[in-house]
Amino acid sequence: MQMRKAGNSGLMLSRLALGTMTWGRDTDEHEAADQCRAFIDAGGNFIDTAATYGDGDSERVIGGLIGTLFQRDDVVIATKAGLTFPDGVRTVDNSRHALIADLDRSLARLGTDFVDIWQVHTWDPFSPIDDTLSALDYAYSSGRARYVGLSNFTGWQLAQSATKQISNSAKAPITTIQSEYSLLNRDVEIEVLDSAQACGVGFLAWAPLGRGVLTGKYRNGIPSDSRGAAPHFAKDIAMYLDSRSSSIVEAVCVAASGLGYSPLEIALAWVRDAPGVTSTIIGARTGAQLRGVLKSEEISLPDIVRSALDDVSL
Repeated sequence: MQMRKAGNSGLMLSRLALGTMTWGRDTDEHEAADQCRAFIDAGGNFIDTAATYGDGDSERVIGGLIGTLFQRDDVVIATKAGLTFPDGVRTVDNSRHALIADLDRSLARLGTDFVDIWQVHTWDPFSPIDDTLSALDYAYSSGRARYVGLSNFTGWQLAQSATKQISNSAKAPITTIQSEYSLLNRDVEIEVLDSAQACGVGFLAWAPLGRGVLTGKYRNGIPSDSRGAAPHFAKDIAMYLDSRSSSIVEAVCVAASGLGYSPLEIALAWVRDAPGVTSTIIGARTGAQLRGVLKSEEISLPDIVRSALDDVSL
């Protein structure tokens, strides 16, 4: 699998990353191990998780694979902090106190002394940005995080944070920004991708398949075994089941039919090779599904197809 450098850092990431949002909840330990094995065998080196995934169970599952399925230094592990769901209520707390407490719990669940990338999960309008960034400095200087990053920040929020950090050599430089990006959601093209490039920050794309909608599985309704039918994912899928999204999905299916690929491969390749993208995070419920996703590594979209998809998804 092709490796790409994250921004101006020396960190090399596989251009596909293994997402683990369902691990420990919808994906058990055996399926997770099967996925991880397939991913590493394909040449991947980057696993992404978060403290809130499965209420910490995702990190626990990954921790159980360290030393048995892979050696710690052979894999880049990224996690996130600052977001919780106590009693089902979405709560953001990017204070220094809360972030460092999250990091300590993540390290305990992972069973490791450090994470390779530690990310602030989302913007917190109530915590002073300097307080938030001081937590990243602490994690970086103490060795608990080799690199630090942000997630779901707007372009100006990224630029403000990265500029504050780069202005002082004693502070932790922002290495990555993680945001949603797909043919169904191109909002990051407005300012985030340009901001990342200007600040020397690597861009990580999540939900490249439009939360599964771009695979074409929802063209004729919501399958009972899909995320769209799961209570904890349904509302996230529903936003992409409108008429605009349907027309984009149809265009992807037409392109796939003409090239002899699956819609999944077309949609994923479009994001993976989009300008400014460092790594694209993929997720699956089973090892078999992941192996299907990894086949996208074998394809490259013709320029005329990419251009047509660009036009239809504007």
